[in-house]
Amino acid sequence: MQDRDLYARILGIEAPWFVEDCDLDEAIGEVVISLKHDASAGLNCPECGQAMPGYDSRLRRWRHLDTCQYRTIVVCEVPRGKCPEHGVRQIRVPWAEEGGRFTLLFERLVIDWLLESSRSAVARRLGLSWHEVHTLMQRAVRRGLARRRQEVVRRLGVDEKSFQKRHEYVTTVCDLDRGCVLYVGDHRKQETLDAFYQGLSQEQLEGIEAVAMDMWDPYYNSTLEHVPDAEGKIVFDKFHVSQHLNQAVDAIRRWEHKQLTAAKDERLKGTRYDWLKGAASFTRERWQRFADLRRSTLRTARGWALKETFGDFWEYYSSRGAEAFFDRWYGWAVRSRLEPIKKKAHMLKRRLANLLTYARHRITNAMSESLNSKIQWVKYTARGFRNREGFRNAIYFYCGKLDLHPHQP
Repeated sequence: MQDRDLYARILGIEAPWFVEDCDLDEAIGEVVISLKHDASAGLNCPECGQAMPGYDSRLRRWRHLDTCQYRTIVVCEVPRGKCPEHGVRQIRVPWAEEGGRFTLLFERLVIDWLLESSRSAVARRLGLSWHEVHTLMQRAVRRGLARRRQEVVRRLGVDEKSFQKRHEYVTTVCDLDRGCVLYVGDHRKQETLDAFYQGLSQEQLEGIEAVAMDMWDPYYNSTLEHVPDAEGKIVFDKFHVSQHLNQAVDAIRRWEHKQLTAAKDERLKGTRYDWLKGAASFTRERWQRFADLRRSTLRTARGWALKETFGDFWEYYSSRGAEAFFDRWYGWAVRSRLEPIKKKAHMLKRRLANLLTYARHRITNAMSESLNSKIQWVKYTARGFRNREGFRNAIYFYCGKLDLHPHQP
């Protein structure tokens, strides 16, 4: 097989295109493949597909997969024609996407490597600039979002993720069943989530069965406004509730530790994380060492008992049973004389309707938190992001489960 036939087969070149020449420059370690369009073949407008007369041609270059140890470049004088409707247009080539500087196969390679490593590592190993890799990632995300089908998503998770310091956030909406990010919006305002819901069809809005979120009013109000019968579909995340109760217990511990230390009592020293853990998280030995403290008359021990007991709320499959349990727990909490616990109890009482919905839907934001961990890894490997667009594209790329690869014609 001749070298021209070999590269025609590798590149998938068919008439009216053909390989005109192959040139190896060993000095710079580069193979240049020259392609040509058959002058006798007609030209078609890439916009409407109708025949058009020739106008001129432009020399284009594309990086292709390496040939053994040699960098491989594809060059071609690509014809342009003059469409009666769309004006001067360059015809499409089968080995690369419009406007791309790399062949389809090379783009696929870069995307595969990006899914396994950081942009800087991929750029270094493939001999690309950081900007070239960034541009390929952007193209892949645009391609994937354009291909995403408008499906009904039954269960959603709404959460926020810090973008930079100074309380800069982005809002993420994920599909809890598929475990992927559907939407990334700037800030965590009501209009941020409004933009997601406004992009859904009426069928998609009506198909939403449940939405897990924390107790952030802008998210709550946006969902009430856009999702039909949202009052019975919003589920406040139980892990955020646990976080609130842990904050109350820690506030009690810090106050009591200060009082005890003044009296030269060091019982609470070094025990912070014991009070924040659930009973199931202890080892047998640690649980036994913790026994004297949790059975003591310390205020912190009472707060911890209230926090742990509330965990039984999530075991109910009947909202009536869960409500009866909450009433008993609430009475205990407000009589506990522990101000941090009382404040959290009043807050939960106000939000009770959308805590009870857990009994029916049984969803949490655990999947959103898992995706947040992956997003944190993306931030770490990128060493931060200079703008929101780059951060948003990275989230879609790694967490969107998009069809990122260019399709070979």
